[in-house]
Amino acid sequence: MFTAYILQSIKNGRYYIGHTSDMIARFAKHNAGMVKSTKSFIPWKIIYTENCNTKSEAYRRELEIKSYKGGIKFKRLLGLWKD
Repeated sequence: MFTAYILQSIKNGRYYIGHTSDMIARFAKHNAGMVKSTKSFIPWKIIYTENCNTKSEAYRRELEIKSYKGGIKFKRLLGLWKD
């Protein structure tokens, strides 16, 4: 099982989108400062996860989410947009 996920920095509200085969271990690495792109913005919280059957499916979902980051689709995904 693979997971596409969105984290939000508690420090400044910034978002990080990724995918992994081990959500617990990956999240721990983010908050331990072991991920170069997120270490300046710790601590992080998990705000969205989506299970996928394959690594390629999770990666495609990550790219799809990144393609509408900040827009209406992104806000709908997080439940922040009301039609």
